[in-house]
Amino acid sequence: MQALRRTRPWGAVYWNSWRRLLTQSCTGNENPELSSDVKHRIEAHWREQLSGGQFNPKDSKDKYYVLSMFPYPSGNLHMGHVRVYTIADSVARFQRMCGKNVFQPMGWDSFGLPAENAANQRGVEPASWTEQNIAQMKEQLKRLGCSFDWNHELTTCSPKYYKWTQHLFLMLHRHGLAYQNEALVNWDPVDKTVLADEQVDANGCSWRSGAKVEKKLLRQWFIRTSAYAKQLLDGLEDPTLRDWRDIINLQRHWIGECDGYAFNLLTSASGFLRVWTTHPEHLKDPHAFLVLRSNHHLSKLKSADSLSAENPFAGTTMPVVFSDEVTFPPKSDVYLAAPSFRSEDKDLWDTYGLAFTSNGKDEETLSPANWEMLRKEVLQAATRLNVGGYRVSSKLKDWLISRQRYWGTPIPIVHCQKCGSVPVPEEQLPVTLPPKDSPKEAFLCDCPKCGEKDARRETDTMDTFVDSSWYYLRYLDAQNTESIFDPALTKRFMPVDLYIGGKEHAVLHLYYARFMNQFLHSCGLSPTSEPFSRLLVQGMVMGRSFRVKGSGRYVPESEVEIVNAKKNQAVLKETKEPVVMTWEKMSKSKLNGVEPSDMFNEYGTDTTRLIILADVAPTSHRNWSSATFPGILNWQKRLWLTLQDFQEAREDQTASHVVPTSEEFLAEDAKLFDARNFYVKGATFNYRHAQQLSVAISKMQGLTNSLRRTPKHVLRHGKQFERALAAQIIMLAPMAPHFASELWSKFVAIPGRLNPASQELQWSEDVLAQRWPDIDPAYNLDLSIKVNGFENCVIKVQRTHLDKVTHSDALDIAFNTESVTSYLIDKKIRTTNFVLYPGIEAILNIYVDKAKKTQKPVTTDDAEAQPQA
Repeated sequence: MQALRRTRPWGAVYWNSWRRLLTQSCTGNENPELSSDVKHRIEAHWREQLSGGQFNPKDSKDKYYVLSMFPYPSGNLHMGHVRVYTIADSVARFQRMCGKNVFQPMGWDSFGLPAENAANQRGVEPASWTEQNIAQMKEQLKRLGCSFDWNHELTTCSPKYYKWTQHLFLMLHRHGLAYQNEALVNWDPVDKTVLADEQVDANGCSWRSGAKVEKKLLRQWFIRTSAYAKQLLDGLEDPTLRDWRDIINLQRHWIGECDGYAFNLLTSASGFLRVWTTHPEHLKDPHAFLVLRSNHHLSKLKSADSLSAENPFAGTTMPVVFSDEVTFPPKSDVYLAAPSFRSEDKDLWDTYGLAFTSNGKDEETLSPANWEMLRKEVLQAATRLNVGGYRVSSKLKDWLISRQRYWGTPIPIVHCQKCGSVPVPEEQLPVTLPPKDSPKEAFLCDCPKCGEKDARRETDTMDTFVDSSWYYLRYLDAQNTESIFDPALTKRFMPVDLYIGGKEHAVLHLYYARFMNQFLHSCGLSPTSEPFSRLLVQGMVMGRSFRVKGSGRYVPESEVEIVNAKKNQAVLKETKEPVVMTWEKMSKSKLNGVEPSDMFNEYGTDTTRLIILADVAPTSHRNWSSATFPGILNWQKRLWLTLQDFQEAREDQTASHVVPTSEEFLAEDAKLFDARNFYVKGATFNYRHAQQLSVAISKMQGLTNSLRRTPKHVLRHGKQFERALAAQIIMLAPMAPHFASELWSKFVAIPGRLNPASQELQWSEDVLAQRWPDIDPAYNLDLSIKVNGFENCVIKVQRTHLDKVTHSDALDIAFNTESVTSYLIDKKIRTTNFVLYPGIEAILNIYVDKAKKTQKPVTTDDAEAQPQA
C-alpha cells in the first residue's frame, strides 16, 4: 500500500476508491463479540496494510533512530524477543505519529557456536541452517506486527557484511590496534574453542557445553581496546547519555580506575608482555627489571631462567624473575622494579642476586627534579614506537577475538615463513569461508607481499562480538558495496536515539560497541564519540517453575497441584511430594517457557503485545502469569463496545437531532474535555519521556473508563466525546496497530461528524497516519514546586503560558507563593533546577540547607538583665 501511495499511477478518483477499499473495516456494520476468531480476522485483514515505516535517508530533520539489539536466529521467537521488539515498535510508531523521521532497522547476529553445533548435529551446513532459521523468525516478527525497515536488513554471516568487518579489522591493524600474541586462555575441550572469562561459570565450567575448562597457551589475535580505556571511562560522563542508570556503574567497574599506564614490551620468548605502572618514568631506570608471579605462563617455558624483556626507553634488556614476594598491582601479574628510584626495589635486586652498580650521572638524571620530564619522554616514545603508554587500569585486558571455530568471520591475515603475518589486501576482501570440513590444503595461498606459494591463511575466526560492535552504523547504509558506510549518512543520523536490549549485554557488548565507535570517531567516520544516547534495558520475562523438593527435578505445571500460591506451596498430583515454586527466566530445560505462537493463536497478536507491555515497567522483570490477562482482555472488549455504543447513538433514528444546551450536558462535555487532556498528557509523558509503557496503558484505560461513563445523548451530540474517542484509538495504535486500525476504520465510517473541519484529525487517513493528540491551549497544566525532593505546592498554569515559562519565571512564581516562602524562611538555598516538559508539566526543584542560628552577642546591659545563678 505504501508503494501505491508513493506512485499513484491512476487518477485521484480511482486512487481514493482503491484506498478506501484497502482501509475499510473488515467487520463493517457487523457488531460481533470480540472473540479470538474476530481478532484473527482483524489481524489478517490489516497485517499487510500496516505502515512499515517510511524512513527518509535524505532528511535528517526530526530524525529518530530507535534500535533494538538484533537477535541470534535460533529459529523461534521466545517471549523475551516479543517483549523487546514490542517495546521498540511501540516507541517507533509513537515517534512517527509525532512527526519524526524514524529509522527502525532489523538484522541477524547470525555467526557463532550455537549455529555450528546445531548444524553439525543435523548433518547440514551452518549457512543453510542459519538461513532457514532467519526465514522462520522473520515471518514471526512480521506476525508480531513490527514496523521494521526491511530494506536495511543485514545478516552478519553474509559476505556482504563480513567483508566490512574484515575491512574494520584491517583498519585496526594499520593503527596498531590489532595484534597477535601468546596468551594463556580458557579452553573448552568439548567445543574445542577459546572462551572469554565471562563464559566460564563459578565452578570453572563452560557456560555452553558444561565441560571443565582447561588453561591452554595459544597464539591469539587481540584488539587493543585498552588504548581507549580513558576515553571510554570519561565518555560515561557525556551529558548526551540518558537513562543509563546503573549501566554506567557496571561499565565504570569493568574499565576500572585509569590511574596508570600500560606498555607492551617484547620478551626473549618472542611474545609481548604487558607491563603496567603508575610511574612511567621508572622505565628510564637502566637497572629496571620485571618480577612475574611464579605461576605466570612464561614460567613454564624452558627458557624461563634466562628470560628477559626489551626496554626501549633506557636502551637496556631487563631481567625477568619469578616470585610471589612483591606487591603486584591489582589484578596484574607483572611488577616493574626500579632500583634507581625505590630503595625497596634495590633490596629486591640484591635478593635476586642481580649486581647493582650506579654512577653519579645516572643519579643526577634520575633525580626527583627530572621525573616529570622523564615521564613525558617515556610516554612520547611509547606513542612513537607503538608500544603503549596509554592511561588504563591495572586490571583491564585487551579484547581477545580469536575463536577456533568455523562459523565466524575469517580473520584476513596470511602467514608467510618469510614475511610473517601479512594483512590481506583490501581488494581481495572478503576472505570467504571455505566449505565446511575442507582439507588443510584449502587454506594454502600465495603471500600477498612476496608471492611465496606455501603461505597459509589464518584459520581462526573472530569473536561474534566484533560483528555486533559496529552493526548500528552499517544499518544506515546496508547495501553499500563501495565502502563500509557513507559518513554523510552517519553524520545525519547518529547517534542512536534509543537503544533497547537486555542487561546481560550491559558490560561486554556495550563496552565493545562503545570502543569501536570511539575508534571510528577518531577516524572521522562516526560523528559522535558515544554511539547510543538513550538506553532502555528491558527486564527478563520470567516463568513460574516447579521443582520437586529434594531431587530438584523440574516438572511441568500440569503435574502440580498448587496448595497456596501466595506462600509458593505446591505438591505433585500423583505422589503428593512437596514442590518448590519459583519465578525464573523462561527456559525449555526448566519447563516454564511459553511459546509466542501459542499466545498469538489463542489470544491474538495485539492482545499478546498489550499483555507483555502492561502492569510492569519495561525495565522490570515480567512474571508471566495468565492471572494478569483478564485486565487487557476486558479493556479490549470495553473499547470494542464503546465503538458499538457510539455507532448506535449516532445512527439512532428515534433520537432528537437538536444539540442539548442544558447545564448537565455542558458539564458532561466539559468532563470529557478534561478527561481527554488529562489522560493524553499522562500517556504522552510515559510514551515520550518516562517510557513507562505500562503506565501509558493505565492512563489509556482511565480514558476508557471516562468514555464508558458517558450518557447516550452525549455520545450522540458531544464534540468532546468524539475528540476523546479519537484520541483513545490513536494512542492505542502504537501498541496494538491491527486492533486500533479496525477501531479507527469503524470510527470514521460512523455518520454525523461533529468535528468535520478539525485540523487535529485527518478523517481520510488511517490511524497510523494520524498526528499524536495534543493538549488543548486552554487546558491548565501543573507547575510543581519541590523542596529537597518533596512537593511543596502545585500551581495551575494554562498550557499556552506554561510552555513559555523559564527557570527565572518559575523562581519568581515560587517566591511569590506563600507556602514556599514560609517554608524557606529559616533555610539557605543551595541550588535550584528547572525541568519543562512542553505540553505536559514543569517542575522547579529547590534544594536547601537549614540555616545555622547565630548566637546574639551578650552586651553589658544584657548581662545585667540576666538572672543571677
